[in-house]
Amino acid sequence: MSTAISQSGTRPEKPRVRPFEMLRQEFDDLFGRLANNWDAHWLARDFEAACDVSETADAFQLRMDLPGIKPQDLVVQVTGDTVHISGERKEESDEKGKTYHRMERRSGKFEETVRLPAPVHDDQVQAEYHAGVLTVTLPKTRASTLRTVKVQTAEK
Repeated sequence: MSTAISQSGTRPEKPRVRPFEMLRQEFDDLFGRLANNWDAHWLARDFEAACDVSETADAFQLRMDLPGIKPQDLVVQVTGDTVHISGERKEESDEKGKTYHRMERRSGKFEETVRLPAPVHDDQVQAEYHAGVLTVTLPKTRASTLRTVKVQTAEK
């Protein structure tokens, strides 16, 4: 025989909402993520260029946003399946007596190394720069192009 005890007169305790504790936890999480990405030059870091890599049947194409950079300040190096792009956005000359209220545009050097899925003809690479966008076309080698193979059967 079992005996059941009724708790009809008691309410389950609601979890207490502690807004300051929740806020402290949010800040701890935020600063923890920042600490993982922190380096000695976090505030004075050079800029990073946005880069897209696409592929057609014959070539890979790399497009990189580099506004304010002169073409002569860009270096594109290709070897095998690796593309290395570097350059520098020169700092504009400061005018004396000017007070900045907001400064977000970065200057300085940048580097980007992209590893392609297959080797390319490094002697046939073309690089064009127009309206702040660098476009690098990298023709695939014959060995890296897609080829369809007909399946043979052993039956005669």
